[in-house]
Amino acid sequence: MPHTARPAGRHPLLDRVLASDGSLPFALLRRHGGTEVEVLTGDVVDADLLRDIPLDGAPVLAIVPYRQARERGFTVQDDGVPLRCLVVRASERVALSDAVAALPPEPVAAEPLGFDIPDDEYAGIVRRVIDDEIGHGAGANFVVMRSFEARTDAGPVPTLASWFRALLTHEVGSYWTFAIHAPAPAGAPAAGPAAEAVSLAGATPERHLTLHDGVASMNPISGTYRHPASGPTREGVLDFLADTKENEELFMVVDEEMKMMSALCPDGGRIVGPYLKQMARLSHTEYLLEGRTTADPRDALRLTMFAPTVTGSPMENACTVIARHETRPRGYYSGFLALFEPDGAGDVELEPGAGGYSLDAPILIRTAYLHDGGRVSVPAGATLVRHSVPEHEVAETRAKAAGVLASLGLVPRGAGPDAVVDLNAQPGVAEALTARNGQLAEFWVRPQDAAPVSVPETSPLAGQDVLVIDHEDQFTTMLAHQLSHLGMTARVVRWDAVTDVLADDLVVFGPGPGDPRDQEDPRVAALTHRILERVTAGRPLLAVCLSHQVLAGLAGFPLRALPAPRQGVRLDADVFGTTAAVGYYNTFGAHLTKVSAAAADNPVARLALEPSADADGVLTALRGPGVASVQGHLESVLSADGIAVLDALTRHALGVPARTVSGGPAR
Repeated sequence: MPHTARPAGRHPLLDRVLASDGSLPFALLRRHGGTEVEVLTGDVVDADLLRDIPLDGAPVLAIVPYRQARERGFTVQDDGVPLRCLVVRASERVALSDAVAALPPEPVAAEPLGFDIPDDEYAGIVRRVIDDEIGHGAGANFVVMRSFEARTDAGPVPTLASWFRALLTHEVGSYWTFAIHAPAPAGAPAAGPAAEAVSLAGATPERHLTLHDGVASMNPISGTYRHPASGPTREGVLDFLADTKENEELFMVVDEEMKMMSALCPDGGRIVGPYLKQMARLSHTEYLLEGRTTADPRDALRLTMFAPTVTGSPMENACTVIARHETRPRGYYSGFLALFEPDGAGDVELEPGAGGYSLDAPILIRTAYLHDGGRVSVPAGATLVRHSVPEHEVAETRAKAAGVLASLGLVPRGAGPDAVVDLNAQPGVAEALTARNGQLAEFWVRPQDAAPVSVPETSPLAGQDVLVIDHEDQFTTMLAHQLSHLGMTARVVRWDAVTDVLADDLVVFGPGPGDPRDQEDPRVAALTHRILERVTAGRPLLAVCLSHQVLAGLAGFPLRALPAPRQGVRLDADVFGTTAAVGYYNTFGAHLTKVSAAAADNPVARLALEPSADADGVLTALRGPGVASVQGHLESVLSADGIAVLDALTRHALGVPARTVSGGPAR
């Protein structure tokens, strides 16, 4: 189809981009469903670290690859692709209708080649992750990628321009729709990934992080309703909203992102939602998380690498699992774009953030990449949980890639957005969404502030120093936040950076992935030694999840894998005669048995700890002189009674009076 001519000069920067030969860096952005397209050009700079992104007064658009996770010490397949930045020197805004008229009306010709990992092979990977990782305590959920491949002979400008138009006209519900071309900067290596252009176009539904006027916002999206070929229906979306697996997926990623919010925002975060995000071929459920921070936006990005919706939980071990099971490096998939705008720049509705810059960072999913030599890739991943069915996860990767592939003409388009119903307007949908919040802890739903929760100055907890030891699961940041709200002074230290476990008034031994019986694991070995050291010294301690299991093992209770993992589930737990709604993330459990303190061979066993167990004989908690432990995650957003149980166990460990009901912490 011939491209209809239009008057020249109306949008000079867009005209320049569309007429360029591939040497001009550019970005075309439609953000937040707006009515304009932003056109950006400028200088290209590569940075080694996020902190090296040049914020010197100009707007900057950074393309951040997954390999930056190495900044946090996480395991990655390092493919060497660059953290590439476009330092904006010229920009213009073009009405959406004008931009669509200016862009090529049809996608460039491309030959589809299919997925790099066949369906049966990907299903096998799913089974191994469920059995070997989730089934052995490595974590609650993991995202494994595969990629649809194609080839084209077209150059980068017509390719990206045509892809951008197709996504603008055929996809709905996107947070950002974009096309970006960033050739290698002057002085780049002559060969290797940093010598190549970075060219991509996508329609991502998910915000990773925004910072405006000191307010940080994250947007976890999970759970996928795959629209049937005939279009989505009320019955279909209500079945999706009632599905246990889809609910658990969303709550797990909310927990993981609340860990990040607790690390980023001194006063914690707040959960808003849930919402239903409808796109052309899929719908997702989502929450909005909000908190206040004074962090530099580059540091905020480092603290929140990467979204659990595209990696898994807990984050550090998720990266290790990804490296074990994915067959190729990720490139930019699951990374993010990051638009830094100086105070006073950008959308008039958005206020500037900390450090003189606001930040708008979407996740790089639902994106097509044009590589040197004409190779095209469209990566997609499925979230694997204990309930996952391999064949369903295969279908999910196809569905997630299909929206982009259809817009690009690589698979049939089928019904367009105008042919589907508005799912949010269907009877019962709003009620089904609201019902989900009945499982959440009020502590994390209400606005947070720096003041403790119902803690008078005379509270025996006020001012107590607490060391929270992180065993590679940042639930510890949420624990520390809750302890602060109980009036205590809490700090988090990673397990391999702890130098003294005796000085603080209380040590909270935190959760972590893995097998509590594995003394070859240096974390478990260190945890065992430190518990013994603390107990020998008669110093108060509280142990959570993995640490509870190690404590229970020392006390003489047998440790075994559970018949089915309890990952991301809320249970009514018996905690010393009180029923409490608590979130669980465990594959192993300590089991009730008779223990003889007289025959004990270590100081923990000699304490004759009192157990509390569920109907299956799995220990829910332990307590004794100066010691308390709990299997569940009291800090989880699923733990409606978490703050109350944490208060009670902390008081027991410290040997201070229990709180009266009338003055108890809010639930």
